Amino acid sequence: MKKFLLPLLFIFIFIFESIFVQSLPAEVFHGERILVPHFLIIAILFLTLYGDSKQGILYGLSFGLLFDVVYTEVLGIYLFLFPLIAYICAKIMRILQTNIVVVSIISLLGVALLELGVYEMNFLINKTDMSFSFYAQYRLLPTLILNLTFIILFSYPLKRLSEKYVAYLNKEK
Repeated sequence: MKKFLLPLLFIFIFIFESIFVQSLPAEVFHGERILVPHFLIIAILFLTLYGDSKQGILYGLSFGLLFDVVYTEVLGIYLFLFPLIAYICAKIMRILQTNIVVVSIISLLGVALLELGVYEMNFLINKTDMSFSFYAQYRLLPTLILNLTFIILFSYPLKRLSEKYVAYLNKEK
């Protein structure tokens, strides 16, 4: 049963992101700001940084594909970016001390990389005509603030869950 706890949690977070977007009233920011929850990549990064990096990259690959199939018109953006960001963050953490503040900052950096990567890809294939300054002010900054709030609220539970899951997998071997 414990083996299925983390995949079920990730599926719940995947579904919760869309529920969160639908339930957040647009009038909160007078319709100007765009808030994009990236709770799933944060959970993947916590698994990668506190747990097994291979497991985190595999979760990034599988949920990146799922994210592309369900939410995007261009297949491959999240399939490529989720595991790449997990890999980059895992490499960064080899030089840094693994504590909750550093992991939270690296996770926020991962969210910023994801947002910038998606923006640049959409800009390259002419899916958006938004200027970078407009994008940074009205989408990137509010998105980072929203995801920082999520990190502050859920960093400790995600840390504990990732550590317990990896301990369970190591005990099972």
